[in-house]
Amino acid sequence: MIPGIQELIHRFEVGEGTRHVRLVAVILGLLALTVVYDLREYKNFSTQEAMDMAQLGRNISEGKGYTTDFIRPLSIYLLQRVQGEDSRVLNEPHPDLANPPVYPLLLSGLMKVFPFRFDVPKGVQFWRHQPEFLIAMFNQGLFFVAVFLVYRLALRWFDRSVAWVSALIFAGTNVFWRFSVSGLSTMLLVVIFLGIAWCLAELEEQNRTGTKPNAWFLGMAIATGVLAGLGGLTRYSFGWMLLPILGFLALFLGQRRTLVIAAALGAFVVVVGPWIARNYSLSGTPFGTAGYVLYQDTPLLQGNRLERFLTKEFEADLSRVESSDLLRKLLINSRSIVEADLPNLAGNWASVFFLAGLLLPFRNTGLNRSRVFALLSLGVLAVVQALGKTHLSAESPEINSENLLVLAAPLAFIFGVAMYFILLDQVNLPFPQLRSAVTAAFCLCACSPLILTLLPPRSIPIVYHPYAPPDNFDISLIRYYPPTIRQISEWMKEDELIMSDMPWAVAWYGDRRCVWVTLDAPADAKRAITSDFFRINDYQRPVYALYLTTMTSDARFHSQMARDKNYDWGRFMVESLAKHNVPEGFPLKKAHPSFLESGQLFLSDRVRW
Repeated sequence: MIPGIQELIHRFEVGEGTRHVRLVAVILGLLALTVVYDLREYKNFSTQEAMDMAQLGRNISEGKGYTTDFIRPLSIYLLQRVQGEDSRVLNEPHPDLANPPVYPLLLSGLMKVFPFRFDVPKGVQFWRHQPEFLIAMFNQGLFFVAVFLVYRLALRWFDRSVAWVSALIFAGTNVFWRFSVSGLSTMLLVVIFLGIAWCLAELEEQNRTGTKPNAWFLGMAIATGVLAGLGGLTRYSFGWMLLPILGFLALFLGQRRTLVIAAALGAFVVVVGPWIARNYSLSGTPFGTAGYVLYQDTPLLQGNRLERFLTKEFEADLSRVESSDLLRKLLINSRSIVEADLPNLAGNWASVFFLAGLLLPFRNTGLNRSRVFALLSLGVLAVVQALGKTHLSAESPEINSENLLVLAAPLAFIFGVAMYFILLDQVNLPFPQLRSAVTAAFCLCACSPLILTLLPPRSIPIVYHPYAPPDNFDISLIRYYPPTIRQISEWMKEDELIMSDMPWAVAWYGDRRCVWVTLDAPADAKRAITSDFFRINDYQRPVYALYLTTMTSDARFHSQMARDKNYDWGRFMVESLAKHNVPEGFPLKKAHPSFLESGQLFLSDRVRW
């Protein structure tokens, strides 16, 4: 029987329909906030990792397999170490040895379903790269899923008030919005992390109070292990989350601990095992070039030096890294984590309530145990973040793939909001309505960074040079300008190799194979036998163009170019510009004059423009 109009109105005013009205209002509010944010604060990709994974996803979607156009010299060396020193590994599609597969595979599926336009329009002012905007929309969809999971977890552990406020604060955190448009896999990992937290809460509760059979516990443990494996294949460092997962199961699953630990660990191994075997067969290492992240930013391997090795000197430098160097790296990076990152988790001071609430035990045993998992996760992620920090964090201090603590922030928000309500209950307010006003003020303060971000002035979506924020539109100040990179690439044939100091941008915007500049550059006193450039050009594949940008020219002359071996290409660039000629024997002699005005150098084997 169809209800009457009066009954229908009553249902939406006071009945079960109010829940649907509230849900529709929340969805519309999130969509409206998304439109406002994307119109005012959206930016094109600004990180190496985002462009790297996007070009990898495009190659997969085009049927090229798990191959990359961003070629690291270290990956050439690792492939040669397995295939033989005389093997010409650049004569074939180059397998990617830097990125785990889940996120690029998701991007490839997205590129097959939606109409991605990878070309850059000519004759119009460039403002946004359409593929990057679509990837941002995909990540914002994952963001909304995470908001829902935060609400459901908070509702499971506490009450509806804590659930709504936790979801609101999470949805109003500026850092997560920035991650949602960054092109990184962070929002996917947040969803996976929250899924793991839900599975562990279910296991603990049913073990304590439920009557589920062992088969149910086995299935949930397998689901937890699969999620951890998928997280590890989204970002290798996330694989360390297996430690707090197994620790939680060992502490709180009683007599079933052996069963669930074996199931979770087995599922994790089954998920990640084939990929590790693939990497080992190609490179002789389980994680390819990413497996050496521990050594990066130690005294001997500062910056991006490690990934640009081409010869056995790589192994010699690795052998010189001592345990004291790793300890020094851990302590130095841990200090900044403790001083800044933990107290200001995800840029939202609501997490302070979480830290304060650690002194207050809950009456509910399950809540105390879930909070232990949050603490274990924060501890493990802090150590992994400190040891895994590289030049990527220096180039983009907060929005980068090495920011792992942000993954545990949603749990900190939930427990922090619960602590806020516990404190609020201790306050004698003059009238009940003031409670809602105080809570609204709390939410506004917690979300104030996002609110202030959305206020004027409007951000420019193009990524500018970090040391020269522009007052006006100036192409010479732009770090990644797709029309320029695309134009360079169109001068080259599809099978011609380019060398650059930002090969990730050439690979993504230009859709051309590009090798990272080697550690040393040719000079008049350095002939083909000793120069890494000629080891690629003569023995692997000819290099038809060299593209050096402000990443090289902006280096400090005395302390870096003149004294640091890592900046050989800076000296090459300065000498080429000063002498109006390249070193003797260098095969690329034709320079495009307009690039010099913006501090760049483009050399080719012939005039192509």
